[in-house]
Amino acid sequence: MAIQGKPPTLFSHQFQSSLCSPTSSLSLVNGGSFKSKAQRKPLTLRLSRSTPNANDPQDDYLIDAPVSAGDGFSFSGGKYSDGPNPSDEWFKQGKFVKAYPVGGTGEKAKDPIFGLIMGAGSQASGDVFRWFSVESGNADNPTVILIHGFPSQAYSYRKVLPVLSKNYHAIAFDWLGFGFSDKPQPRYGFDYTLSEYVSALESFVNEVATNKVSLVVQGYFSPVVVKYASKNQEKLNDLILLNPPLTAKHANLPSTLSIFSNFLLGEIFSQDPLRASDKALTSCGPYAMKEDDAMVYRRPYLTSGSSGFALNAISRAMKKELKAYVEDAKAILMDKNWKVRTTVCWGQRDRWLNYDEVEDFCKNSNHKLIELPMAGHHVQEDSGEELGGIISGLISRRIVT
Repeated sequence: MAIQGKPPTLFSHQFQSSLCSPTSSLSLVNGGSFKSKAQRKPLTLRLSRSTPNANDPQDDYLIDAPVSAGDGFSFSGGKYSDGPNPSDEWFKQGKFVKAYPVGGTGEKAKDPIFGLIMGAGSQASGDVFRWFSVESGNADNPTVILIHGFPSQAYSYRKVLPVLSKNYHAIAFDWLGFGFSDKPQPRYGFDYTLSEYVSALESFVNEVATNKVSLVVQGYFSPVVVKYASKNQEKLNDLILLNPPLTAKHANLPSTLSIFSNFLLGEIFSQDPLRASDKALTSCGPYAMKEDDAMVYRRPYLTSGSSGFALNAISRAMKKELKAYVEDAKAILMDKNWKVRTTVCWGQRDRWLNYDEVEDFCKNSNHKLIELPMAGHHVQEDSGEELGGIISGLISRRIVT
């Protein structure tokens, strides 16, 4: 089920505080200390929405404003200015796809610190989750689904989509918790465990493609996709892995990402758009982020606390489950019953995942290995057009629908 998206409405919260009366005057006494001549008023902090809802008695106490995007923990509503924004242009290219039923009891999500009801950005959207998806190419052509890594967005495939659209129906989507897709508060419909992501991916693929598909996945979400593929081999033509974690040395998150899972510190840093987007994307390879691209990647963290809460939860799940999933993925890909044509594309300037043992793995498992010497961990960012050509060449060998 596809729903055409509308640009999110953004507005900011107003915080007012007063430490003392504006008419107070200060005098210097005893050679160095200040003393107020007027009675100081106690500190007051008032949280209000710029467009209050008189019908909702709790409305003034929401730490997230009840709109689809543009809620709490934002900076001036999450926009750099009132003018055109690159993220708005990207949003206009996509649509929402409904897939994977919302779990839980339906209880309204509350923030983990104060226990206050959160806004729509942190709530599950109805009974089925919304996934932001950008499609390119003729829908009658063979389908290629592009799956971003952790942490990233579908936007990372913006240079790949035009290349694939010439001969294929290409789809790039945001995982739940990322980009413009739903980001429910953890424990309120989605817990961000890797097993949930496996099931959620199956639901999404079934929704967007009735025939066989080829999957392209990058980075730390690769083991999740391999797990899905192992249960749905009949659905796949090709599986292309971009810098996936394949060895025991790859089973731990780098410090740049693991910090988001730390108690308290992780909850703080996951709300920082510079750490959550800029540093996470540029510290793992040669990728030099342009300001227009940074504005797209920062947008979710600037507009809503829900992105940070999701990042914190996913980091904790990765820290807990990644090792087992990497081991399982390695066993699946080396199993004699594995029938899906598989290729590993490796950006050799990856600062997070070591190239050691990757070549031996591909040789022992009889999977094709393609090296990209100028790319880092986020291959699609560093060598997008080249990668698009490689993918086209790989999946054109034999397509079954």
